[in-house]
Amino acid sequence: MADALILPLGITLVGLVAVRVGIQCVTALRQQARQHEQSQMVRELLRQRIGEATKRQQQNMLAWNGYRKFVIARKVEEACDICSFYLVPHDHKPLPRFRPGQYLTFRLNIPGRDKPTVRCYSISAGPRADLYRVTVKRVCPPRDMPNAPPGLVSSYFHEQLDEGDILDVQAPRGQFFLEPEQERPAVLIAGGVGVTPLLSMAQTIAETDSGREILFFYGVRNGNDHAFKEELEQLTQGHANIRLVVAYSQPTRDDAAREGEAFHHVGRVDIELIKGYLQSTNYEFYICGPAAMMETLNQQLAKWGVATHDIKMEAFGPATVSKALLKPAASDTGTVAEATCTVTFTRSGKTCRWDAGAENLLDFAAANGIRIDSGCRAGNCGTCVIAIKMGRVAYATEHGAELEEGTCLTCIAAPDGDLEIDA
Repeated sequence: MADALILPLGITLVGLVAVRVGIQCVTALRQQARQHEQSQMVRELLRQRIGEATKRQQQNMLAWNGYRKFVIARKVEEACDICSFYLVPHDHKPLPRFRPGQYLTFRLNIPGRDKPTVRCYSISAGPRADLYRVTVKRVCPPRDMPNAPPGLVSSYFHEQLDEGDILDVQAPRGQFFLEPEQERPAVLIAGGVGVTPLLSMAQTIAETDSGREILFFYGVRNGNDHAFKEELEQLTQGHANIRLVVAYSQPTRDDAAREGEAFHHVGRVDIELIKGYLQSTNYEFYICGPAAMMETLNQQLAKWGVATHDIKMEAFGPATVSKALLKPAASDTGTVAEATCTVTFTRSGKTCRWDAGAENLLDFAAANGIRIDSGCRAGNCGTCVIAIKMGRVAYATEHGAELEEGTCLTCIAAPDGDLEIDA
């Protein structure tokens, strides 16, 4: 009787052991499968990173220092007083990709000028390996000063440059750019010819099929100033992630008949118009246009609750955004000089007490009879770079130009204590 009871119990124990061994085998197989899957993921991630690093290395090899010769392959009128220039490398070698929103720096030998003139213009098309495109608006005399001279460089581009001419150009640079790989939605706000870097951003999003959500506001006076109309419309066709909102501040009688087709709103691009299309402030905002427009929108967006680091702006020339509204750039101490410090211009043999109301070292030097060459006046082209012999500087905003150690960009720098510079 006891033996009969022992036999089933033994069989039961053997079965339990077999089940346990089976479970352990299944668990081990699952672990091996997970390890294999993780190994494949790691290998794929490494493959991607190696590919990205190789691509960056190849692009860096294509970039160049100093100036490179470019030929104007095409000159196209985009709107009233707005022309695009298609530039191909004179040596026919491939071009490095740029970040959408960046600009080119030109060194121009304008007749009647004793020195080359330097200017920066945003690239106005998506990245291509064979050409760049910049778009220039002719700067006409102000309406209240009809006898004032027109813009020197813009007139040179419009009136004297033509297809086949050769220009000296620096490689793309600049801190105002959009990353297509990011998933966070972005709002692009353009005024007039300020559309150029933003158009490059939107085209890059469309061409790379990144899927990043883009809301594009474009404000102009009327249909005569509406540049890139067909290109902008094509962006919204077949790309549901890109929406375009066009506003005319002073539509003509002909424009009025096409409201809803050629443009969507009468008035300027302001915070009320923007809020009508957004559900929250959780966007990145990229703004480029007249200085007054950018200052106003900066204030309005900040008041609405948009984080400072989410508002990015681009401006060139002396009529840039107010220093107080620009994002401060990193400096050695993070402070700005008080009126008690002095600036010594060693080459000129002058020591001057710093004026706390001065915008930058470039203007301060000019006010004291010291000339420093300059170009963009926005920290981008590097023309105004000067060696620092003693002391430090603080910057009002981030700069696009690359700097060697011990130098400064006088157009956007102020002394951070007593300073000696080689000027």
